[in-house]
Amino acid sequence: MKLTARDIMVKDFNMISQDAPVEDAVRLIVKGKTRETGYKTVSVMVTDNVGNLCGVLSMFDVLYHLRPPILNSFRDSFIFSEHELDSYIKRFKGLTVAQVMNSPVRYVSPDTELMVIIDRMVKEKSRRLPVVENSKLIGIVYLAEVFYHISTTWLKIDI
Repeated sequence: MKLTARDIMVKDFNMISQDAPVEDAVRLIVKGKTRETGYKTVSVMVTDNVGNLCGVLSMFDVLYHLRPPILNSFRDSFIFSEHELDSYIKRFKGLTVAQVMNSPVRYVSPDTELMVIIDRMVKEKSRRLPVVENSKLIGIVYLAEVFYHISTTWLKIDI
């Protein structure tokens, strides 16, 4: 029996509108669900006004956009005062999810085979691949769930 995305995808996940305030998305991540494997979700799926997947917002995206953009030009030697950092936090709070999310989104179909998923995740250094069917998000394949499945099923490691 070949395993597919449908077999290992997580069906219980958070979604948010691209027009929502970024603070709402951060709140969803902070209160993220702990999945069956014990891993906590660190991202939220972003949808457009008709419910189609249009982006992903992760902890990394939040931290990237929260820090001062000038850091893109400097190495580790730039120092900020608390007052300066407060202004960047205030700017960040005014953003929408669409301004912070990662897009376009790479995704798989429900019938994508597990080894193809593993190959894509490794090559793209991806922690998650949304599962899309008929333009609708139906699940997410997480790296942790793939690893857990391989460890317990193929390698027969007791957890």
